[in-house]
Formats: sequence, structure tokens, C-alpha cells
Amino acid sequence: MIDLFVTEKVKELGPQVKKFIDDELIPKELEILSKPFSESQDVLNDLRNRVKSLGLWAPHLSVHDGGLGLNMMEFAILSEEMAKSPLGHYVFNCQAPDIGNMELLEKYASQSIKDRFLKPLMQGEIRSCFSMTEPEYAGSNPVMMGTVAEKQGDNYVINGHKWFTSSADGSAFAVVMAVTNPEAGPYQRASMIIVPTDTPGFNLVRNIPIMGEVGDGYISHAEIKYENCVVPQENLVGEEGAGFVLAQERLGPGRIHHCMRWIGISERAFDMMCKRAATRELAPGKKLGHQQTIQNWIAESRAEINAARYMVLHAAKKLDEVGTKAARLDISTIKFYVADILMKVLDRAIQTHGALGITEDTVLSFWYRHERGARIYDGPDEVHKSSLAKNILKQYGI
Repeated sequence: MIDLFVTEKVKELGPQVKKFIDDELIPKELEILSKPFSESQDVLNDLRNRVKSLGLWAPHLSVHDGGLGLNMMEFAILSEEMAKSPLGHYVFNCQAPDIGNMELLEKYASQSIKDRFLKPLMQGEIRSCFSMTEPEYAGSNPVMMGTVAEKQGDNYVINGHKWFTSSADGSAFAVVMAVTNPEAGPYQRASMIIVPTDTPGFNLVRNIPIMGEVGDGYISHAEIKYENCVVPQENLVGEEGAGFVLAQERLGPGRIHHCMRWIGISERAFDMMCKRAATRELAPGKKLGHQQTIQNWIAESRAEINAARYMVLHAAKKLDEVGTKAARLDISTIKFYVADILMKVLDRAIQTHGALGITEDTVLSFWYRHERGARIYDGPDEVHKSSLAKNILKQYGI
């Protein structure tokens, strides 16, 4: 089925990416994940340099920018392979939120912003974060926002409270959503502004514990207070008041990225489940895989992953051909569908592993903690379902 979407570039690059993940990353992942992220930085930098030396760096970027020049559909296929390790995308420099910020700045930022922030981000010299969600307001209604950026002379003075600013710990800059035009319409009030994280008034309050794990460095979600945080107006990304338009531009490709990563995780979890079922003995000569319930889980998972992959690649192809806006319903559909499949497959894999599945001796528990948010972030599943249903019902007169 996937052969329908495979190009010559993917045929060439896919086996190389798979070999690197299998041979060089998966054998090291449990040791890396067992420590604070910052303590493994040297090992990760060595792996990143190895990726560069193999000519596999930043597959989403243009060749001019040091990447592989893949379109969305081609990148989606390689993204699945990278996702089979929790560190795959990071090692190839196409991890969220940096990949979304790269795409955003490449398209909308001024040349001075590109020179100062985008180029080192593309080269993997720095990390970034995206600061939008606020604890005081429902994330499902992003027009409700308390963070403001007021003009004073040639500067913006930013005040506000954000959280789930993922990977802020150790990042060089944040892309901040703040209200700049409070009298404008709901979707013309906010703007995106670059804030270097060493700016006075950028206060990282804490890394928020995720199911008990505080996290560190790239693997973290921060609470931040912007308190009289002053940045020049030239740090504006795009036009003033265009923040929500830019956010939608960023989210469309971002949801493709997420979904293919979730499929890669599901595929690895599926493989682990099958290996466990084929080797774990319940009694002499009786394997776990002889149980009909386990067989049902394997069959259902195989069908669901295949269906999810086809849907995502179809959406990616449509985005490449007609753009984000025209593909928005396809993107909403895959977001809630694939997130649900991910959690089903992870849960079945954990259950098949028994007590082992909830330990840190496999990556399953890591994924279960960190990927439960798949059904919440980038718009809760319920919002995407409602949006899709409303558009379908318009065809029936509602």
C-alpha cells in the first residue's frame, strides 16, 4: 500500500534512515532516557554529527538550507521510521517544536531574524520553543489569551503567563503569541514575536511534571511568566495581528508531522507486542500468542495502523498539491483518528508485556506517559471531530 506514495528519493533514503535508527539509536535509547536529557547531550551531539556525516540531516529543509529537500509526503514516510525511537526526530534535527518554528520563520520572518535565529536552528546549534497555551484559559479556544505585548518606543513590552511551552528548558528563543491589537476582531488581535530566553523578564517557573516525570532539557514542558519582558519590534514574525493565521499555517504541517510520528511509535509498539506474544510462555509449549485475545489485538492493531498510515499519506499528498487550507478537513480527520490508534496500540502492547510494560525496562512506559497528550494538544480530539462533522452536515443542509 505504501508503495503508492514512495518516490525515488524515499527509496534511496528510507533504508539509510532505518539502518541508523536500528543500529545506532535504538541500542542507546534506554540508557539516554534513564538520565536527565542534559546529561546525555554529548552522546546526542555525537549521534547528530553522525547523521550529518551520512548526509541525512534535516530532511524537511531545502537543499539550499542544508537539508534533503523532501516534500511533505516524502518526509512523512521517513518520519515514521525516525519515530521508532523517542529520540529519532531530535537526532535528525526535525523535532517538534523546532521543525514548526523553522517552517514558520523560513516563510514569514525578516532576513535579520533568519540570520540571527533561523540559521543556527537549522544547523542544530540551538533549540527553540513555541509559547502559546495559557493555564488561565481553555486551550481549545485559543482566541482567549491574556498575554499582551504593548508598544513602547521601538520595543514590545510583554506580560503574560504561559504553560506547556514544550522544550523551553535550554532553548535559545521562544516564539510567543501575544495580544498586540486588543480592539481588533478575535482572530486579528494576536501576533507572533521572537523572545530570546535570556531576555530579562523571561522567567521559566518550572518544568511541569508529566504523570510524575518533571523532564529536563528538550524533553520537558515549561511554565513561563513574561514579566515586563522587552524585545525590539523588529522581532515581530510576519505582520502585526497575523498571529492566528500564522498559527494555522504552522499547525497544518505540524499535525502531519505528529501523525506520522505516532504511526512510527505504533509500529514499534506493535513489533514489540508481537515478539512478546511469540516468545513468552504461559506454560510449557503454550505461548502468549496462542491466546485468542492477543491474536485479536494483533489483528486489530495491524489493520488500524495500516489504515492510519494510508490516511496520513493521503493528507500529506493533498497538502503538497493544494495547500494547508484545502486539506484542513483531511488534517483534522487524521489528528483524532491516529491519536486514538496510537493509544490503543500502546495500551495493548503494555498489556501484552504484563508488569514489564509499566517499567522503564522498555520504551513503552515512556511513550504512554508522553504521548497521552496526543489527544489533547494541537486541538483536543473532540474539537476536530466537531469541526469535521459540522462540515459534513453542511452538505445535508445543516
